[in-house]
Parts: sequence; C-alpha cells; structure tokens
Amino acid sequence: MSVSGIIKVVQDIMRQDAGVDGDAQRISQLVWMIFIKIFDAKEEEWELLEKDYTSVIPEKLRWRNWAIDDEGITGDELMNFINNELFPQLKDLPIDETSDRRKMIVRAVFEDSYNYMKSGTLMRQVINKLNQIDFQTQKERHLFNDIYEKILRDLQSAGNAGEYYTPRPVTQFIVDIVNPQIGETVLDPACGTGGFLICALENMRKQVKNVDDENRLQKSIIGIEKKPMPHMLAMTNMILHDIDAPRVRHDNSLAKNVREYKPADRVDVIVTNPPFGGIEEDGIELNVPVGFRTRETADLFLVLMMHLLKDRGRAGLVLPDGFLFGEGVKTNIKKELLENFNLHTIVRLPNGVFEPYTGIKTNLLFFDKKGTTKEIWYYEHPLPEGYKKYTKTKPIRHEEFKPEKEWWDNRVENDYAWKVSIDEIKKRNYNLDIKNPIVEDLSYGDPEELLEMYNKHQSELQEYRNQLKEELQKELVR
Repeated sequence: MSVSGIIKVVQDIMRQDAGVDGDAQRISQLVWMIFIKIFDAKEEEWELLEKDYTSVIPEKLRWRNWAIDDEGITGDELMNFINNELFPQLKDLPIDETSDRRKMIVRAVFEDSYNYMKSGTLMRQVINKLNQIDFQTQKERHLFNDIYEKILRDLQSAGNAGEYYTPRPVTQFIVDIVNPQIGETVLDPACGTGGFLICALENMRKQVKNVDDENRLQKSIIGIEKKPMPHMLAMTNMILHDIDAPRVRHDNSLAKNVREYKPADRVDVIVTNPPFGGIEEDGIELNVPVGFRTRETADLFLVLMMHLLKDRGRAGLVLPDGFLFGEGVKTNIKKELLENFNLHTIVRLPNGVFEPYTGIKTNLLFFDKKGTTKEIWYYEHPLPEGYKKYTKTKPIRHEEFKPEKEWWDNRVENDYAWKVSIDEIKKRNYNLDIKNPIVEDLSYGDPEELLEMYNKHQSELQEYRNQLKEELQKELVR
C-alpha cells in the first residue's frame, strides 16, 4: 500500500474512536505517533554513526520496544501503558543545561501532546498501519513529504481564523529570491509548521559539499512558534528532513522586549509570513519602542524583524494590503523601514492566494540592511489567463513566478513592473499602496451586475424618450 493510502486508512481508523473529536485532534494524535516513530528510525542512524550513542528515551518507551510487534500489547494494556507510562515519563524527562538537545526536543514535543484515543484495539490497528512505513529509506521519506504537506493543509482547514497555510509556491519564491547561503543564519520568527524553514533548508542543502558544510547547516535554521500544534509539526518536519536537533523554539517571539536582543541574536536572513489580522495579548506592544506600539500582530513582527536583522542582512515576508496604505503607527513603521533599510521590491499578489482561509489581498516585501531606500520597484503578479481569482481548486503555482525571476536581475519597466522614487513616497506620506500606472485596470466588475446596470440605464433612457415625445406632441397641438 502507498504511503498516502496508509495515512488515509489510519485517519479512517481514528474516526471510529470515541475519544478523537474532529480533524484537529485526529492530526494531533497522528503527529505525535509519527514523531516517535521517526525519532526511533533516526536513533538507529545515530547508533551507527555516533560512537557510544545512548538513547535519550527510556528503553521501555522506545517505539521498537512497544509498538513494532504487530502482535504486541493491545486493548486496555496498551492504553494503560500509553496514558500512565509513555506520556508521563516523556513529558517529564529530566533535563538541564548539559542535556543532549535531542532529549530536550522529545520532552518539548510531548509536553504539548495528548493521547485522545480511548480504544486500545483501534490504537493497535493504527500502530500496525504506521509500521508499514519505513522512515529509514529515502524513497519512503520522499513520498511522505508530500503526505506531510497534505497533513499541514488539513490542519489549516481545521484551524482557527487567522491560521493560514502559506502556499508552497509563495514560500519557495521568497526563499529563492532571498537565497540563503551556507554559513548564514536563517530565522522565521513565526514559523508555523515550518514551511519557510524547509524551503530554506532544501535551498542550502544543495550547497553542501563536505561534513563541515552539513554541520553548519544543522545549526543555521532557526524557528519560533508560539502555538503547540504547529510547533510540534515543525519539529517533526525538520527531523524528517534530517535536521537531527531542530532549533525550533516553542515561544512567542513578541514576548521579549526588542531592546533585550543582543548582537549575537541577530541573523543574516529572515523569511516569514507573520500572522495578520490578529490581535496580541495586552502588554505585548510594550516590548517595542513607543512610536511603533500597536496590537496588530503583523506590524509588531515587522518591527521585531528590523531589530533582528544583521548589517547587510536581508528579508522577505508576506504582508496584507492594509500595511501599505495604513496610517498612524503604520506610517511610523514604514518611515523607519525606508530610512534605515532598503525596501527594494514589493510584489503585489492578486485576490485568492490564501483562499479558502482569507480573501485579504497580500504583498511580498523584500528589503535588506544595506542602506536607505532610494526607490521601490513594484511587480504586479498577474492572474493566469481565464482566472478571475485564485481558489482552493485553482491555487497559485510554482511556474507562475518564472517571469518575476527572469525580471529580477535585469529590471525594466513593463506591463507589470514599475518603480517609484523615495521622494514620491514621502509626498504620499509613506502610503505604499501604489497602483500599476502602466496598464489600465480592466476589471469592470461582475457581468450580471453590469447587465443589470445596463438594463436599468436603458429603461431610464426610454422613459426620457417617452417624456420628450409627449412634450413634442403638446407643442404640435398648440
């Protein structure tokens, strides 16, 4: 059976369990089980590669010792083991500053995990199905990457408002343009399930030429995520991509005062899609300077990014239209960005990129810390021919960014690209919502609405004709 087939069967089995309520719990249940199975496969590798490697998980709790035998414990005995031994011990693994980082990761994952299943018989069926996936073979891992992406999309569908799955073509385009290099540190301060981190990892792994390069890569990808489920998914995803001890912290990036960050905390590259439309808890805004204080999450993340970027560092991020034309605090943030950073490019995305999660129009902003902004280039990403907007069934695709990539290093104004000087932006009081001046807006509206309007005008015109005809007839009678 294919990997996708196995995952589908597993989810169908979970639907029969009285303790698993809805997609979010089903995915959470699946992920902790996948994590501990993947971790066990990685430990087999570490045992071969590392002399004197000792498991960071107590022997009885390792997947190979309680789950691998299809005829192993089941029913009440299995549920008793999971609820009263596995979870309590892994949630409370003893750690200190000298502990193996991999041990800290196991504890962090299980601290935020729960066993929702109540039937030990169904649990055994799930375990036996998962045992059909061999995470030690590159082929199975590669196949599972696609399934993992589907799990992430399913999670977003089950999530709360404001939790959006960033389409892979968008994350890939941003990372391709920012182009992180071996030896540089890459940060996503709101990493969610790790999409940007994985794209950066895959980009940098192509540059690995020796063991030293791989060792630098292992330490160069950094993520922070405040919600437990996405954090657990990001950790699992990184391990699946051969990062032995992922540096993905379960924390709120905005909870620390920006003044407390030291030079050692700064990074070379930041790529992110900060949550927008959300409101942070009371007091969070006090962690940024007075003129930048707001409850709008995306704005606070941009202020944080400006503090965390090294000299000559660079960044790419997703922001909603509201930031471009917003006033007040948003104006202060934009002024700071343009005066102390080079905001060189804004890619304007059309409607529907984040459907069905939100219809808000979004933009991709690219800036670096190499001087002030002299001009901003805009590129209006066109919809494919015949599209009115992107939808869930007609999403944005990787190949659609090819024109931007071809234009990027040889910039000329065309039907989709134009530039605006900093003087013009200052005259506009830092309003960055600048429409394409080269091509007229050909969006005339909904055809049915236009037809209704046309018929209304025709009816009114006929009334005027009738009135005029009556007036002429009166004049003739006189």
